Amino acid sequence: MLKNIPEIFGEAVFNESVMRERLPKEVYESLMQSIANGSTIDPSIADVVANEMKDWAIEKGATHYTHWFQPLTGVTAEKHDAFICPQGQGKITMEFSGKELIKGESDASSFPTGGLRATFEARGYTAWDPASYAFVKDGTLFIPTAFCSYTGEALDAKTPLIRSMDALNRQALRILRLFGDKDCKHVDNTIGAEQEYFIIDKKLYDARPDLLFAGRTLFGFAAPKGQELEDHYFGSLKTRIAAYMADLDEALWRMGVNAKTKHNEAAPAQHELAPVYATTNIAVDQNLLTMEYMKKVAERHGLVCLLHEKPFAGVNGSGKHNNWSLSANGKNLLDPGKTPNENLQFLLILAAILKAVDDYQDLMRLSVAYAGNDHRLGANEAPPAIVSVFLGEELNAIIDSIVGGTDYKAGEAHMMNLGIPSIPVFRKDTTDRNRTSPLAFTGNKFEFRMPGSSQNLAMPNTVLNTAVAESFRLFADELEGAKDFSSALSSLIRRTFKEHGRILFDGNGYSEEWKKEAKRRGLLNLETSVEAYKTFLAEKNVRLFETHGVMNRVEMQSREEIYFENYAKIINIEALTMIEMASRSYIPAVEAYIGDLSMTMKRKLAVCPNASSHAEKTLIETLSAWNDEAFEALENLKTLTSSASSKADVKERAEDFCRRVIPAMKRLRVAVDQMESLTARDRWPFPNYSELMFRI
Repeated sequence: MLKNIPEIFGEAVFNESVMRERLPKEVYESLMQSIANGSTIDPSIADVVANEMKDWAIEKGATHYTHWFQPLTGVTAEKHDAFICPQGQGKITMEFSGKELIKGESDASSFPTGGLRATFEARGYTAWDPASYAFVKDGTLFIPTAFCSYTGEALDAKTPLIRSMDALNRQALRILRLFGDKDCKHVDNTIGAEQEYFIIDKKLYDARPDLLFAGRTLFGFAAPKGQELEDHYFGSLKTRIAAYMADLDEALWRMGVNAKTKHNEAAPAQHELAPVYATTNIAVDQNLLTMEYMKKVAERHGLVCLLHEKPFAGVNGSGKHNNWSLSANGKNLLDPGKTPNENLQFLLILAAILKAVDDYQDLMRLSVAYAGNDHRLGANEAPPAIVSVFLGEELNAIIDSIVGGTDYKAGEAHMMNLGIPSIPVFRKDTTDRNRTSPLAFTGNKFEFRMPGSSQNLAMPNTVLNTAVAESFRLFADELEGAKDFSSALSSLIRRTFKEHGRILFDGNGYSEEWKKEAKRRGLLNLETSVEAYKTFLAEKNVRLFETHGVMNRVEMQSREEIYFENYAKIINIEALTMIEMASRSYIPAVEAYIGDLSMTMKRKLAVCPNASSHAEKTLIETLSAWNDEAFEALENLKTLTSSASSKADVKERAEDFCRRVIPAMKRLRVAVDQMESLTARDRWPFPNYSELMFRI
């Protein structure tokens, strides 16, 4: 049992306290100042930092170092180099230079580049991100880095994220200056990433090819029990799960991850972990580390962690709630205060965010567009594909009064009294929550609920940061030159709320009525990732990213191609897996079972000619019909998959997989799942939903 958490917390991290202790004072102060101001590191201190980092890492058992980066694969990458340096006569020393700390080299052409680099143009660079702490894991010093091509284009998720944070900081400082804050040096962008996931038994996982290759079940008849009793959510933890979560917490705490909350989620075998807030680039790094440890720790317990957005049909999928906020001088800029109607700085920031989300709905949707997430968005378990914002009764009333030019009358504070003397009375929140909202204000932050559980949060935050930075820029341009600041401010806030009020929606995002209403309002409904990808290179979006130096047109073009290509590859893998499972296992298994039923009926009638054979005959006829349907669906899927794969144009290929292959996959699944419901369990070739979700 772990007893001293503060003692082990962050022990594997080269964090600020370690640097303060080990680095010379002038080196430490120079490094911290560069990180705080976002300025270039003084090259003269690099060797000192590198040497201390190396010595510390060796003390922690490290023999190697790696530049840890985030290529456009959706996962992280690492190349391990030993600290050893030959000294002649068979001797070595352990060395690590400032040059090796600051810059690394990798084969850029072996990662997705969207055509930026040809196979023979291999050189790419990794560059140290000093704002994200290095750490030791599995005998290696991990150094968080950015990744770019030889010609300077960003080939990773981290670089645009850091650029967006810088852009947001610059423009937010202009807003604060308008309100008299001349001393603020930096506006901090923070997030808290709530991570949902499934846990299943490893032996069962290993027996399912679809889980191995696709990360989700491509076939599966519903178990008798799902989540309809609502007894799993926040329920008591099973013994194996509790042990797993305890080990996961310890592993993350040692890595400096503020793992705070853990609980059962809505679906059977589904769970959630939530950390405390951190600066966005650190939080993104830590979330990637969290997902890695979720899988590694699960293996030690004979379990497997599934991070796919929809591993099982018929029950909830998994998302990743991105709680986004801004702070300066230790104060949360999204805190409305006790009288939000009088807090003009908050109202201007709120107006900027609403404008950003409304103007860039397409980018918000694109930032979470992924083949796996398409199964989840809008499926009565997650926000719909239509982007909207929930503010709650109080803020909506304030906005209505501003737009309507009427006086705002604050409602009375309500107390919650349960009528039980022994239970204290407490203050009720001013608004309820709306779990169907893609972007919901929850008191002092915005909860972006659309990201999928397996996704890197860099892109959603890159989009949100840059879009808000643009609103701030436009607002600052208008207000900085105003002759009457108060009048101009009031006019700007009112105009913005009026022009972008269509993005506000507090109702049921799952309803068909909302789809109709959203269409009437002119809001986008990009139901598939392919539809979302098509909006990326709209001129307004290119202009947005180029204006703030976050991405240039070439970098965006490369990403667009990667988006389409990755989507097509994922669906192709799923289709080929279905083809293999159906042709080599499901259809032959049912055919054999039909043969067994036929022999059983034949033998029974031979012994007793007058005996009823209605059950056998009905099963044979029904299974034969479904097996024929499965075979036809299989042949159709083979044809369509081959046709889609042959498309030379990557956009046409993705479109074909989306519009033709996926419906063919669904047709095959329906037939196979129906056969599963009629086939004897001992004749079915793979573990079923009852076993996968309930045997832990």
